[in-house]
Amino acid sequence: MSNTAMKDVRPAAPGPGASLSRRGLPRWSQPAFAVLAIALGTGIGAVFGLESKVQWGLISALLFLTISYITTSVVENTRQAKDRLATSIVWVCFVLAVIPLLSLIWVTLSRGLKALDGYFLGHSMAGVPGFEEGGGVYHAIIGTLEQVGLATLIAVPIGLMTAIYLVEYGRGALAKAVTFFVDVMTGIPSIVAGLFILSIMLLADLQPSGFMGSLALTILMIPVVVRSTEEMLKLVPNELREASLALGVPKYRTILKVVIPTAVGGITTGVMLAIARIAGETAPIMLLVFGNQLINNNPFEGAQSSLPYYIWEQYRVGSEASYDRAWAAALVLIAFVMLLNLVARGIARWKAPKTGR
Repeated sequence: MSNTAMKDVRPAAPGPGASLSRRGLPRWSQPAFAVLAIALGTGIGAVFGLESKVQWGLISALLFLTISYITTSVVENTRQAKDRLATSIVWVCFVLAVIPLLSLIWVTLSRGLKALDGYFLGHSMAGVPGFEEGGGVYHAIIGTLEQVGLATLIAVPIGLMTAIYLVEYGRGALAKAVTFFVDVMTGIPSIVAGLFILSIMLLADLQPSGFMGSLALTILMIPVVVRSTEEMLKLVPNELREASLALGVPKYRTILKVVIPTAVGGITTGVMLAIARIAGETAPIMLLVFGNQLINNNPFEGAQSSLPYYIWEQYRVGSEASYDRAWAAALVLIAFVMLLNLVARGIARWKAPKTGR
């Protein structure tokens, strides 16, 4: 057969009765599988006397994956079943991650709102026995704001400059050593940072204060800022740097005017994550700040309190009133971290480079 004849060969058109569509599950099949799996998991848990709702949930998740895979294999094909199984696993992992978070928020809200009011936010525990009702968290809020603020003022410039050095200038053994120690410091326990500052206090004969706690928090914050800022700076395209340098702009101005503004959204988010990381630390505060029932507005002199320390302190008392104050303080701490994240998103959107349509 000639090449011309081969080119003229075409597959036969489907007949009038042939179907151009294949069998497929409807869109509502996955929610239906989820409902069926939950019903079966609940039934199995009830029949076998499983008291833990976590066990019910795990059984339901396994049943959901099994039902989805088998049904898709029968109705459609094995390849589509594997694809749907992978998608179902992603959804199951998402639900398993969200449920503890929602449970934590719900418990904190339900328990914390009992004692949370204007009086609680505006008064300290001065003159109030821990086992009685009354008192507030004002002194702990002041301590947290000052200690976290001082740590941020120290850690952010150091972390930012270190990240710029590693990305823009760092070459050779020094850069590798800095990167290694940053990775090591990222996983350092908070109690170790507290003990390090405590040893300096004992050698220099210094007294407990909020500033000492800020120094320990700085040690915990710097590696987070360095690592997050470094990754954001690496995402800036090299073409932007090259274009700026080709116009004769010095490298330091290229970094200040091009690189950092391009990555400011991610840098700000990393800083907020670092602040959230240190805002809940208790061990360094216990070692270096000692806690205080009174209001101390001077972080450089005398003992201070903080929200994590206040929560531990009230929970240790063991009375119903102290438990309510502890949950209310935990709710204030969560609101503080949430507010920081909202501010970070606002700053990132405001400072992000504008793109034309």
